[in-house]
Amino acid sequence: MGALLALTPVAASAVQPDEVLKDPALEGRAREISKDLRCLVCQNQSIDDSNAPLARDLRVLVRERLEAGDSNAQVLSFVTDRYGDYVLLRPPFKATTLFLWIGPFVILAIGGVATALYLRGRKGAAADGPMVVGGDTAPLTEDERRRLDALLRKDKA
Repeated sequence: MGALLALTPVAASAVQPDEVLKDPALEGRAREISKDLRCLVCQNQSIDDSNAPLARDLRVLVRERLEAGDSNAQVLSFVTDRYGDYVLLRPPFKATTLFLWIGPFVILAIGGVATALYLRGRKGAAADGPMVVGGDTAPLTEDERRRLDALLRKDKA
């Protein structure tokens, strides 16, 4: 059982001991802010979880701003002024980020309409009669019909 627990992945923070603030309240605020900021060199990882040098620099910057007396909003504003909204893991709802918020719903709606049109087309094709391989739907000639009837009678016998 102990070996199983040892193999279980554990979420670990990348914050180094020398970065931790002495004031637990300030450190808690710093961690809260760091979890909302994206590491610019990692793939969708917060600076709190990233070991990248830039993430470390941003964690130190956040702590310096908090020690200087900035509020959480002021720290976030300071960072976004320098790096843009991309640095936020949860971008704000505004004109420049509108597609991020409504894009998934638009894509889902387009997929739903495309699926409905596809199914409607298949339903219409099924109502027209059996599909013929090769796409030729011309009716059978009298000779073809006689040969088909003969083959079917032969199979029944």
